[in-house]
Amino acid sequence: MGDHVNLSRGVSRRQFGSCAAAAAAGWVLTACGPRQLHEMPKERLRSALRDLEQKYAATYGTNVAVSDAPPLPGVEFAYALDLSRCIGCRRCVYACAEENNLSRDPQVHWIRVLSMDKEKGVDFEHADPYYEPEEVPQEGHFYVPVACQHCRNPPCTKTCPTGATWTEPDGIVVIDYDWCIGCRCCMASCPYGARHFNWSEPSIPKGELNPKTHYLGNRPRIKGVVEKCTFCIQRTREGRYPACVEVCPVGARKFGNLLDPESEIRYIIEHKRVLVLKEELKTMPKFFYFYAT
Repeated sequence: MGDHVNLSRGVSRRQFGSCAAAAAAGWVLTACGPRQLHEMPKERLRSALRDLEQKYAATYGTNVAVSDAPPLPGVEFAYALDLSRCIGCRRCVYACAEENNLSRDPQVHWIRVLSMDKEKGVDFEHADPYYEPEEVPQEGHFYVPVACQHCRNPPCTKTCPTGATWTEPDGIVVIDYDWCIGCRCCMASCPYGARHFNWSEPSIPKGELNPKTHYLGNRPRIKGVVEKCTFCIQRTREGRYPACVEVCPVGARKFGNLLDPESEIRYIIEHKRVLVLKEELKTMPKFFYFYAT
């Protein structure tokens, strides 16, 4: 490549801007792409993360920590949700927004809770994500929360032209926001509508930012990138539950290690009536639905 970029030869300003952002991210990533995040010299990596911490601290007026905690050995995370217990309160939605620094204006939610008619059963065509009864659970209805399914065979990672999204060894499907060019190919290929695009600059009021972040998770995003659930990577890689699991008032949400035969998630899979969304697509979700009663 020469000393300048010729915008007249099929390179749009959007593409040029994306390339510039990717070049800046080179201080965090190697030239081989985002999958090499933990293969670069540690000193260089820490220096890059410190630069991000200083940038976020200046923007939000508080000290911010950006972790690069790697996957835990011998762990493959999975999620299970008890449809017989969920009451549709949406506490999970807002706990997720606070924990993961989701934009408040415009609102971005990684979790959607769908209200369904008990007489029709699981019917996504007539599901209502905007239900507002005086109180929940509403008589004659049940609720199906939906987020990223963290598939073992994810179509989203195959369609990304820059390699900005991939599956980590612990089963978490992640996005590197510095490599995302906002083409939304991953959104088009996700059959669960679990990815969300920042059409405008995300807004988090000062004082509401969660300062404990992960590079591949809840660090602040920018306009023009895609984001989604990360199983609260900043928490789960430290042995903690995702925020939505902790906040659920009825214990409908379960989380754990699929590789541990003594884990609660394994017990549910082996002893309960378990369902997955759109099984016919062979995406092999690691987000399971079940009936405990």
